[in-house]
Amino acid sequence: MNNFFASPTNEWNDNAVRLTTTGILTVTAMVAFLIIVALGMRYKNSHSGKATTKQLVFSSSAIALAMVASMVKLFEMPMGGSVTLLSMLFIVLIGYWFGPYAGLMTAIAYGLLQFILEPIFYTLPQMLTDYPLAFGALGLSGFFGNQKHGLIKGYLAGVLGRLFFSFLSGIIFFASYAPENMAAPLYSFLYNGSYLGAEAVITLILIALPPVSKALAQVKQMALSE
Repeated sequence: MNNFFASPTNEWNDNAVRLTTTGILTVTAMVAFLIIVALGMRYKNSHSGKATTKQLVFSSSAIALAMVASMVKLFEMPMGGSVTLLSMLFIVLIGYWFGPYAGLMTAIAYGLLQFILEPIFYTLPQMLTDYPLAFGALGLSGFFGNQKHGLIKGYLAGVLGRLFFSFLSGIIFFASYAPENMAAPLYSFLYNGSYLGAEAVITLILIALPPVSKALAQVKQMALSE
């Protein structure tokens, strides 16, 4: 790996690399670009600068809450992955509010922000699969925003999308960690499904409660009002 972007690290193992300061600045610029693109798409659809400003406020607040919630880990797996305090929900909400384009762009940006928190990786394909693609899948919620029970459907779609990419990463890049008596695909599914499934169940129970459901519907009205 080019030392201009990333350099070897003793963490994880000798094959891992860490982003340099230049690498972190590069990824940060990509995050800003993705958010600007998401705003531009919303502006094109709404023809209202006010709506775009409101989207920025709501999206930035949701991303900030997701970042904080992701640091509150109810349970952490030994080789990465954890059950957090509803962090995925806050990213799913962006797509639920503003549609698939804004949802996907901001979810990808969130994945890159998660990577910046611990910028260690093995290869570029592994990093892309585990961060922008896996977290970006949470933006699939935007395709269900106008449907009945759209938040529940969108949340399930987002979590399943993230599970797919995490599962894919497990069988491609981390198959060697599977126990000798277990096939890599089964190991990857059980490993990633355990923490993602646990958080999903907790979140779905919470958002299905009538007071919470009503409150989230009111927040959506506020986010979309002119």
